[in-house]
Amino acid sequence: MVKAVVLGAAGGIGQPLSLLLKANPLITELGLFDIVNTPGVAADLSHISTPAKVVGYLPPDDGLKKVLTNADVVVIPAGVPRKPGMTRDDLFKINAGIVRDLATGIATAAPKAFILVISNPVNSTVPIVAEVLKKHGVFDPKRLFGVTTLDVVRASTFVAEILGDLSLSKSVAVPVVGGHSGVTIVPLLSQSSHPLPANLTTDQYEALVKRIQFGGDEVVKAKDGAGSATLSMAYAGAEFAAKLIRAIGGEKGVSAPTFVNLSADPSGGEALKKELGQDLDYFSTVVELGPEGVAKINTLGSLTDAETALVKAAIPELATNIQTGVSFIASPKL
Repeated sequence: MVKAVVLGAAGGIGQPLSLLLKANPLITELGLFDIVNTPGVAADLSHISTPAKVVGYLPPDDGLKKVLTNADVVVIPAGVPRKPGMTRDDLFKINAGIVRDLATGIATAAPKAFILVISNPVNSTVPIVAEVLKKHGVFDPKRLFGVTTLDVVRASTFVAEILGDLSLSKSVAVPVVGGHSGVTIVPLLSQSSHPLPANLTTDQYEALVKRIQFGGDEVVKAKDGAGSATLSMAYAGAEFAAKLIRAIGGEKGVSAPTFVNLSADPSGGEALKKELGQDLDYFSTVVELGPEGVAKINTLGSLTDAETALVKAAIPELATNIQTGVSFIASPKL
């Protein structure tokens, strides 16, 4: 019996994400929450012939508390999408308050839930959720995840394209580490399950890395200001949620890159910090999932010189992003 909850369920990511979760046979109850339209989305999804019972709530009458009660997995895509010309700092100012308030609801109504943060900028919103949970005395680093799966999905797709066979895209596995924005996204292409062509030039390699890092801009531009990467993000969020649900149900050997607090696995986290040469509290790396959430944090392994340079370039911005999230909750204005 698994109850999954989507906070921000009526939005551009929330609706397709909710549809994909409704289609997951392991989910027996699906709770939806948003500031508008949620009952309609829930009614629509409830007609689909899969096991999950669907309920939808709005803010009035303790809607957030009701939807979170007895939640096992909470996915947060709530917030505004990035628009052309909008920096991730601009985005942060809007979404930080939304995420803080939702995290407060989780801390009080579902403190044991596994929390999957999609709301951008993930490098900052995950620390915000953690700080809120700490304030309420319910923070468990093993149960908090930043969903970076879209970077992994893009890497798989783009590598399959370079190999000239999109049918490989589901089986291509590329670890993507660091964070979830721009230069903090570091694809470890040397560790791809399907090696890149031997004749790939340096320019082609650098173009591939940049496309993985800035794939979101490609979508924003193509949508001509009418939206961002909503459908691919919904797919990625559902993929990670499905892996976590399988792992907490007892399936062995489930792992995925995800942005986590490194104290979730002290020995693995310390080994990773040593490898990075930086005392970061959060980092995205391949994480083994288990019944308690984070089971093991893996180190980066063998890197090429180019990948080492990418990791080095990611660290300063990542450190700043993390501190931005922590400082937002620590601000005396709040």
